[in-house]
Amino acid sequence: MAEFEKYLNQFSNSISLKDFLISFLLTAVLAMLIRVFYIRYGTAISNRRRFSNNFLALALIVMLIITIVKSSLALSLGLVGALSIVRFRAAIKDPEELTYLFLVIGLGLATGAGQFVIAIIAIPLILLLLLGYYSIVGRSTGANGNTTLIHLRIKEKSIQKITDVFSKHLPYVELKRTDLLPDGLDLTFVCKADEVQQLDALKDELLALDGGIVFSVVDNPGSIG
Repeated sequence: MAEFEKYLNQFSNSISLKDFLISFLLTAVLAMLIRVFYIRYGTAISNRRRFSNNFLALALIVMLIITIVKSSLALSLGLVGALSIVRFRAAIKDPEELTYLFLVIGLGLATGAGQFVIAIIAIPLILLLLLGYYSIVGRSTGANGNTTLIHLRIKEKSIQKITDVFSKHLPYVELKRTDLLPDGLDLTFVCKADEVQQLDALKDELLALDGGIVFSVVDNPGSIG
């Protein structure tokens, strides 16, 4: 038993308060940078400001866990046992949300492991690449400019049929979210309409499919972030 305790102590290191404070402050600053970038340039139609409020806490928690784990083998084994009973059931509706969560977790891993230089270089570089990617994709898809968010609840259960109706009347259509309901579908589209008459024609054809539809239109969905 004494030999085992001696073995564990070989992996135990005191945590430097100076390094911890540097890691804490750096994590907070970079997490806030990611939050500002996501709110400004993200394309998710959900409330981006509300979702990104989790970034700071998530990054600091991951940083704290990694700091504790790397300081002691015994603590890391105990942490694995404690976390094994935790189950996460958060529903991620947009893949972009998951991407930013991994970015924030990666930040916490880097700073918690003491890789400050890597974190300082990697995070701004990733954000710059994402900014360039968004600008290129936005111009190529035609999704930039004035867009319209259309939320539809309908009893029709064919996603393809509904999408074809949208494409028939609007020059640009992108399905952003789909929820299956017991009596139909709940759909969210990001679209572009050249004139109001196109929306009227779309509404009329959807009403022909289901006279009890819920049809909501929000101009410029980026403003809801």
